[in-house]
Amino acid sequence: MGAPHAPWKLLGDCVAGLARRPRGGTLPDGLRPLFGPAVVIAARYQESPIGAYSEMVFAEPARLGLRPGLCATTVVVDSAEARVGGRLNWGYPKELGTLLWEREGEERSLRWVERGIVVRGRPAGPVMPLFIPFRNVQRRGDGPVVVPASVRGRGHLARVEVELGDNDPLVWLAGSHRGLVVDGLHYTLDPARLPAGLTSTLRAPLTAPEPAMSGAES
Repeated sequence: MGAPHAPWKLLGDCVAGLARRPRGGTLPDGLRPLFGPAVVIAARYQESPIGAYSEMVFAEPARLGLRPGLCATTVVVDSAEARVGGRLNWGYPKELGTLLWEREGEERSLRWVERGIVVRGRPAGPVMPLFIPFRNVQRRGDGPVVVPASVRGRGHLARVEVELGDNDPLVWLAGSHRGLVVDGLHYTLDPARLPAGLTSTLRAPLTAPEPAMSGAES
């Protein structure tokens, strides 16, 4: 199974929260940890190059050389094409799962059925225009890459609740966190770039071989 090359433009809604994290997290080879909170994101994309799908992301601050960014360490999607595209284009460690997106009044929630994780957000403040450029630092099949990205939309300050089992490796995320609920989300993922020198980057191949795809679900 293939998937469209980058860039990808995705439209939808999301919940995002910031959480304290323990030291000693595991990052891919070539990346180093940075101080700062972890990020949890629950999103429902109504439009994307592969159609509608949902996604739950857990990311940690990291650096590639002198390039700071966020490294997505756990990602689940409910689309096989999204899984393939995320791995081959950018090196996101996406896996397939059953995701249930619900919206009840102002509250949004996303449930990862197999793992019993729920991310829930309720607006608790005024709406504001939002534009955030950022970068991910990941490891593809051909090595570490930098992924330029940006989000814009209508952001509401929110309380974000994360529910999960006591034995889950991400149990430290359980509880209430500061965050945002974003309506009218426009999320752009640009082509990955290869590190060059201390701070520069070069355009990477559009996709990379991904050994982990062998024998994967299609």
